[in-house]
Amino acid sequence: MTKANTKDRNDLYLLSGKRVWVAGHRGMVGGALVRRLEREGCEILTVGREQVDLRRQEQVDRWMQRHAPQAVFLPAAKVGGILANDAYPAEFLYDNLMIAGNVVNAAHNVCVEKLLFLGSSCIYPKYAQQPIPEGALLTGPLEPTNEWYAVAKIAGIKLCQAYRKEYGNDFVSAMPTNLYGPGDNFDLETSHVIPALIRKAHEAKISGASEMTIWGTGEPRREFLHVDDCADALVYLMKGYSASEHVNVGSGADVSIRQLAETIRGVVGFAGRITADTSKPDGTPQKLMASTKLEDMGWQSTIGLESGISSTYRWFLENAT
Repeated sequence: MTKANTKDRNDLYLLSGKRVWVAGHRGMVGGALVRRLEREGCEILTVGREQVDLRRQEQVDRWMQRHAPQAVFLPAAKVGGILANDAYPAEFLYDNLMIAGNVVNAAHNVCVEKLLFLGSSCIYPKYAQQPIPEGALLTGPLEPTNEWYAVAKIAGIKLCQAYRKEYGNDFVSAMPTNLYGPGDNFDLETSHVIPALIRKAHEAKISGASEMTIWGTGEPRREFLHVDDCADALVYLMKGYSASEHVNVGSGADVSIRQLAETIRGVVGFAGRITADTSKPDGTPQKLMASTKLEDMGWQSTIGLESGISSTYRWFLENAT
């Protein structure tokens, strides 16, 4: 651990007593951050889209000037799975560019002490080396199915770096892997893989179906991190990291989509078989991030995949059925 990349753990950016804005608190990551920050003794600021549309610069500027947050977490984004990314490229690019640009610029204008922006592991090149180090960014072509979202998130990371370089703002970025957990989106048209498979397995079980279908061959490998683990890592970075390069946030292990589906089938209690729809795209062959940088700072995930899926299924049963 070097001082060039991290703060000394005795010289933390303390959140206690600070006004901390979680932009996008109704999303899965934002909700997890609110839960995690309740242990920090800070004043948590939130605002809904009906009051402030983060795509509208004047609304963001006015709210920031009025409430003067000292720290900002920026997980707010338009997100979705392969189908949604492919169907709404303009919205994924425009909305995410505007959200990043408006919040980062307003944070600079009102002298926010620290800001943490969230990227996404899908912004790495499609054929990046595995595990993917932070330095792999912009070293190859993107995965075509999510390039619009990826370009916007890359711009957000570069924007934080630019404000840091030009103005000295303490703006940092984190790169979470595939996330899941309470508050996830379980709509089959727009969801990511874990909530989609949970819903498919549940509906197959309830209907007495003999099979459930996964997209693609089932061979691609993905890394997953429970959103509560992610929130804990983000608070850890907000307190103790201050440098230009983004930081990977992952679990350090990956599974094939078929293995994932089998785990979910077991958790849900669906007894039928799993079939593969090979007419659907696989996406990137493998996506496992190198999280050694964060681990060297002293943080590691604690929620295992099966137990995390079990708690997520319980949340789904209580809130989304």
